[in-house]
Amino acid sequence: MKSWYTCTLLSALASTAMLGAQNARAHWVYVSNEKDDTISVIDTETNEVIKTIEVGERPRGVTLSKDFKYLFICASDSDTVQMMDLATDKIIHDLPSGEDPEQFALHPDNKHLYIANEDDAVATVVDIESRTVVAQIDVGVEPEGMAVSHNGQWAIVTSETTNMAHWIDTSTNKLVENTLVDQRPRDAEFTRDDKELWVSSEIGGTVSVIDVESKQIKQVINFEIQGMSADRIQPVGMELTANGKHAFIALGPSNHVAVVDRATFEPIEYILVGRRVWHTALTPEQDKLYTTNGVSGDVTVVDVKSLKAEKTIKVGRFPWGAAILPKDKIPN
Repeated sequence: MKSWYTCTLLSALASTAMLGAQNARAHWVYVSNEKDDTISVIDTETNEVIKTIEVGERPRGVTLSKDFKYLFICASDSDTVQMMDLATDKIIHDLPSGEDPEQFALHPDNKHLYIANEDDAVATVVDIESRTVVAQIDVGVEPEGMAVSHNGQWAIVTSETTNMAHWIDTSTNKLVENTLVDQRPRDAEFTRDDKELWVSSEIGGTVSVIDVESKQIKQVINFEIQGMSADRIQPVGMELTANGKHAFIALGPSNHVAVVDRATFEPIEYILVGRRVWHTALTPEQDKLYTTNGVSGDVTVVDVKSLKAEKTIKVGRFPWGAAILPKDKIPN
């Protein structure tokens, strides 16, 4: 028979091991599956799906609140943005987003969502706390991409048919400027210092780098993959590294992610991933990139140091967006 001391010691060791395992847990990647109406959650330590959560119809854009307590989901065919409590995996609110929300961006104040409404040609601004619409701003036809600058001054909407990036002053929620880019602009991303805005153009096959102060294009980036026709190289989602070294550009039906040297604006590598790559997400350490591959229904893990694809993870049908919850914010 074990002594009281031995049992106590074993219990303490087990508790310590459990705490160590808990502290060692890796990040969680939330992936929206637009054909399954679900969110797949990937543990980045094992790179396996650990749970699947039912949400609204045709989930696309996803983003986390600044305090990492909530996940916002563009449920496009439900005409709402859903707010999910990460502690319970329950939808706690349907926000009044306007029709067919596709992408959105959260203001640094953690209170206002800027939402692109594709069918209405407007951008909707929602107060999260009161769950009310505070502004609707007319923009171009088929608004798609949305970005908010890190300093909170600008909200950007890209319109697929008008081929423009629209500049909204967030202090007034008024449209103040437009920048003409290539055909069918999809995604928009600010650099960390808010001096540049990057806009991907799907049909134009380019990325425009815009000087924020002048609102003028300073560089156009082109892509060329050996043995592939130009019409299959369609830039969509983008991620810019915090250190200013690289930009990762998802190239749609080319099934590749381009790696761009931000010092020269030249592509330096093309990484083969899954079929019809839509969007990408970087881990907080910026050491791994996760890509959502719509047609193949999977996620590719890319090692940022070696710029090599490491693993493919099967998720739901037509994965679209991705957001990464840091390990120290994972609910107990």
